[in-house]
Formats: sequence, structure tokens, C-alpha cells
Amino acid sequence: MKIMVPVKRVVDYNVKVRVKSDNTGVELANVKMSMNPFDEIAIEEAIRLKEAGKAEEIIIVSVGPTAAQETIRTGLAMGGDRGILVQHDDDAEPLAIAKVLKAIVAEENPDIVLLGKQAIDGDNSQTGQMLAQLLGWPQGTFASEVALEDGSVNVTREIDGGLETVKLNLPAVITTDLRLNEPRYASLPNIMKAKRKPIDMKTPADYSTDMATRITVLSVEEPPKREAGIMVESVEALVGKLKEKGVI
Repeated sequence: MKIMVPVKRVVDYNVKVRVKSDNTGVELANVKMSMNPFDEIAIEEAIRLKEAGKAEEIIIVSVGPTAAQETIRTGLAMGGDRGILVQHDDDAEPLAIAKVLKAIVAEENPDIVLLGKQAIDGDNSQTGQMLAQLLGWPQGTFASEVALEDGSVNVTREIDGGLETVKLNLPAVITTDLRLNEPRYASLPNIMKAKRKPIDMKTPADYSTDMATRITVLSVEEPPKREAGIMVESVEALVGKLKEKGVI
């Protein structure tokens, strides 16, 4: 079995995000970048499946700038076997990324595409679903448990009021949620080994994919600052204040 794990290079989750002075986007200059946390969970799950003898190869794929090689190397150090980077310096929309991934799937023929449910920069949560639609594959989204069977996979996901388990025939697309696992840290020996693992350098033209943007960002702004709270002495005073503010 072959597993393909798409990953994205994003602003590190520990960094306080700042909006550009001209409100055209988020400041990325001199900002620490790292792998999208949900994608780390996807890689960890792929590695666990390989360690259990249920997968033979893990391919780490990314669409982004040349610097995204480091993101792929992180995945290779965790336990991936090889990488593919589709170089694209501009912002890429979920549909364009899904089309690139579809073309890579056609070349690589993976049994499972395992990716994070969303990226923490755009929070779109669209790429996995769009890829499944383009491929015509079944999909299991927001997975909190993945159990492989012969020719199928059971995906447990959280829903309002409980859990839902869906059975998907392979090949399938699965997107991962936070509760699926705890990603491992790459050891120093594995980091050194990852430097020798191959990364194929591609471009969108290699896959005949149009990366033109179809969405125009009008403005990016920080959320308004919250007003300071006030103390009230009774429930009646609280209700009065809420009525005064037009809340009730």
C-alpha cells in the first residue's frame, strides 16, 4: 500500500500573526515558518500504518515556494520515504492545489491520500474534499480514528452529540483531526537521513494545471479589540445592562 500525504508550509503556530500595514495580507517577512500542524498528524498516522505493516511507502507532497523543501524534509525526517515539491511562489487556492494533487495521484497511484483537515493560515478546509470530488473517491473527513481492513478503511469522526464511523472502499481521501494522534519529534539521526532522501522538483506546468487565482482579497484586518468588562451586583442589574446594550 502506498500513502500520499500533502503538506503545507505555514506561519508557525507559536508566532503572533501581524497584518501588513497596507492591509493586503499577513506579514511573512522574517517570520518563522513550519509545517501545518494538522498535516503533521496526517504524517504521523501514515507512519503508524507503515510501522504496523499495512503500508510500504509514504510520499510527502507540497505545493509552494522553494523554501517548502524544508517542510518536506521535516516529513521525511519523521518517517516519509520521498518527497515531491511543486514549486509555486504565489498564493494557491484550494481548487488549484486539489487539481495538482489529482495529477500527482494519477502518476503515483496511492491507495490513500491522507492530509490535514485544514491549514491554520487560510482555515479553508476545502482541499481534501475538492480532491475527493475530482478523483471520484470516497472521503472521510475530520478523522479521529483510522482502521484499515482488507480493501477498505473505517474512519471515525466526531459529530454533534457523538461519533460517526464510515466505511470507505479504497482508494480514498482522509482528512485528519486533532484527536487522531500525537505527532512524534524527528530524531537527530533521522534528520540527517532525511537530507539524503529524494525530493522531486516539479512545476504546475508539469501537470498542465492553471494556478490563476479566482478570489480577490479586498482587505485583511485584525479583529476589533474587546471592550473591558464591567461588574454588576445582581442578576437584575445584569439584565438591565444587556437590554441597554441591545443584546436582549
